[in-house]
Amino acid sequence: MKIIAGNWKMNGSHENLNQMIKDLSSLETQNKVILCVPYTMLCTESGCIALGAQDVSQYERGAYTGEVSASMVAACGAKYTLVGHSECRAYHGDTNATVCAKAALALANGLTPIICVGETMEEKQAGKTMEIIESGVRESVPVDVKSDIIIAYEPRWAIGAGITPTDAEIAEVHTLIAKTLYSMGLGGTPILYGASVKGANALAIMSIPHVDGVLVGGASLKSDDFIPIIISVK
Repeated sequence: MKIIAGNWKMNGSHENLNQMIKDLSSLETQNKVILCVPYTMLCTESGCIALGAQDVSQYERGAYTGEVSASMVAACGAKYTLVGHSECRAYHGDTNATVCAKAALALANGLTPIICVGETMEEKQAGKTMEIIESGVRESVPVDVKSDIIIAYEPRWAIGAGITPTDAEIAEVHTLIAKTLYSMGLGGTPILYGASVKGANALAIMSIPHVDGVLVGGASLKSDDFIPIIISVK
């Protein structure tokens, strides 16, 4: 079984989501399908699809205008949330410490955090990929966590650029993440790959060691693009 997670970002509508749910309702797959949608769609009856948020606040409650807490997300029936997505790190200034705080509150409210880590082009060119990834995992995962987390590796230089790292590059990073998690007592934690995933490359990517699924962006918005990814592996 693989985990196929879609991230709709600031796209879509209730109509789009209901159509996706309908299209996937008769799909025969043992893979876990998660859709991380805008907050306004989280209280949708989603059937066989698990819904997740795209972020949660690092605060539980208070005077934080515009923020949405993990408890609010959970109250809608969502089961997952992204934290530390590359865009939140780039546009909102999320640090590993911020991501860790968000993940801790997600766990405390019964959500499974999908903790994203990845390197920029500048960090890649400076030869810091492995350093950034290992510190990202160690510093973004809450202390004393034993289970119920997912890690997503998203090379920030590849997102939205139509670029996919080589199989060897993906394998190297995912192996490092797996070893790091094992050293933290979290061996077996699912590790997703996310950046420019589509039907044409999904099977090859998910055949790489330690790739337990994918985090899909634009290709998760339409059934015709998303279903081939879901059924590319059994």
